[in-house]
Amino acid sequence: MKVFLTGISGLLGTNLAIDLLEDGYSVKGLIRDRSKYKGLYHQNLELIQGNLSYELAPFLSDVDVVIHAAAESNQHLINYADYWTVNCEATQRLLDAAIRSGVKRFVFVSTTNTLGYGSLNDLGNEQKKMKFPVSASFYAKSKQEAESYLLQYLDKTEIIIVNPGFMIGAYDSKPSSGRIILMGLNKKIIFYPCGGRSFVHVRDVAQGIINSMKKGKNGERYLLVNENLTYLEFFQKLNAITSQRPVMVEIPKPVLMALGYGGDILRMFGIKTSISSVNMRILCLNNFYSNQKSIKELEVRYQPVETAIKDAVTYFQQNNILAKR
Repeated sequence: MKVFLTGISGLLGTNLAIDLLEDGYSVKGLIRDRSKYKGLYHQNLELIQGNLSYELAPFLSDVDVVIHAAAESNQHLINYADYWTVNCEATQRLLDAAIRSGVKRFVFVSTTNTLGYGSLNDLGNEQKKMKFPVSASFYAKSKQEAESYLLQYLDKTEIIIVNPGFMIGAYDSKPSSGRIILMGLNKKIIFYPCGGRSFVHVRDVAQGIINSMKKGKNGERYLLVNENLTYLEFFQKLNAITSQRPVMVEIPKPVLMALGYGGDILRMFGIKTSISSVNMRILCLNNFYSNQKSIKELEVRYQPVETAIKDAVTYFQQNNILAKR
């Protein structure tokens, strides 16, 4: 089976490519710069230098499954159009190319943010609707718009949507979500927000996506998440794994919101910053979700978050990423 994969140089894309190749799939990976790919090189891997604005149909003629993992997720962008162009328009173009090329299945990598979050006593799930303050995030809105568009074409090709949580693991060369590790590693003081997230090993997300190619149902969403932890609990796990004993200081919500409103003012003047009132509100949420559907229908077997943290720390150390920060 041949897979066309976007976002192959990212944290998820690299791990996904490695697992696909190890499982015997042939992979075509779309990449802007071949030197950015840090994963496994294999005779069944073809790196296609280009971007999502290209006419991609010629590359899809012999492809069975498209996995669209590329996205614009940077939080410092000011205008919705910056997200829409990549997360919506490019997705529409890729789906159109896939349909014209006779691709059997289209797997879209979205985000938990398009679904309603919950608490430990009432976890978010695939049936809950996105709600404030996440609904005010340009990134989340663009991914939701892309999902809605895709679901109109279920009669043209099989479409599966996966909604990963906060991914941790190796091959985060940028780094992306692994910045949370760097925020706490080898620090004498760790400042942390009052909220929490659904953390998950990136290899589990990769396996969930591969399983969705075989077991996923047309038009269904699948949350790929694991442990619901507060940021304090996450850093406590990091501290235990690395045998460090920093001073832990919670940043009060009023302080975060004051910073957020300050960021709003900067953004009004065209200054790009990830600090905004919306992002600070989201940091203060217990943004928790259930993984039961992916366990039952996709048969994902989740690893402890400690394993993800160990893999991320080892990767950062071996690739000298700590020294570069």
